[in-house]
Amino acid sequence: MCEIIEVFYSGLLVEYSNDIEKGKFISQSISANTVAHQGDKITVIYSLGKEPTTEEKNALKKAENYSNSLHMSKKGIYNQLTSSIEGFTKEAAQYAIDNIDVDWNKNALEKAKSYQTSMSMSSKAIYNQLVSSVEGFTKSEAQYAIDHLGD
Repeated sequence: MCEIIEVFYSGLLVEYSNDIEKGKFISQSISANTVAHQGDKITVIYSLGKEPTTEEKNALKKAENYSNSLHMSKKGIYNQLTSSIEGFTKEAAQYAIDNIDVDWNKNALEKAKSYQTSMSMSSKAIYNQLVSSVEGFTKSEAQYAIDHLGD
């Protein structure tokens, strides 16, 4: 017969690990096959993956700035980070792209609104500009922007 007892889950923690890949289990506060007692607290730790280098952290901060202020596309940010102006390595730029928290559709929409307002462009011209090599938005991101210009 199995008795159900109340065990408090005190939280999910994350930490960097050079040995355990991102999202994988590292440890828990109560060992496997240990009897948990009523009121025990269990903490589970998952990996954030390898700790980023200073350059990767800086590339991520710069990517966030470009996204927040200029509403750039994923491709546009990557290209800017690896340009001779910024000079980040491809690895640092890719780290930034992989770890930035951005709604790319929203960026495309903000960029489309700026083209509509400042340059009085047609929807077709805005779409073409968004998917151009200059802006680098995907077709679906550009279409989202066009579909929501009037919102």
